[in-house]
Amino acid sequence: MDTIRIGLISDTHGLLRPEATQALQGVDHIIHAGDIGNSSILEQLADIAPLIAVRGNNDFGAWADALPTEKTLELGGATLYVLHDVNELDLDLQAAGIQVVISGHSHSPLISTQNGVLFVNPGSTGPRRFKLPVSLAFLEITHGKAAAELRIFDL
Repeated sequence: MDTIRIGLISDTHGLLRPEATQALQGVDHIIHAGDIGNSSILEQLADIAPLIAVRGNNDFGAWADALPTEKTLELGGATLYVLHDVNELDLDLQAAGIQVVISGHSHSPLISTQNGVLFVNPGSTGPRRFKLPVSLAFLEITHGKAAAELRIFDL
């Protein structure tokens, strides 16, 4: 497989919208960047594709305690680092060989590059917060090179 497509989702807070599950159909993996809300969200996402998830600051209970607060993984030749709140990032990304940082928490979708590292916050597909959009993101990795795109829902 030359290209891996990863669905990025965060801040569902117990609400997995049908628009989000539809958009994630066909992805190779799903990464949830925390504030999941309950274990049924994880079960529903795992039915779509292999799932990686980290615990957010609003995730409590035995199901949440079983999740890491951060995760480093390799997919498609790229090294990814997942955590809920990017402001808690305490890692030398270049020294660790990280190419992509995936976070949530702010509910504000964002794609940026800093010092050669791609940062992706998919925003929130959960309950709307303020006037922020309902969104998720996709990460495509081709031969170790990553590119991201946002999907904003008109809801």
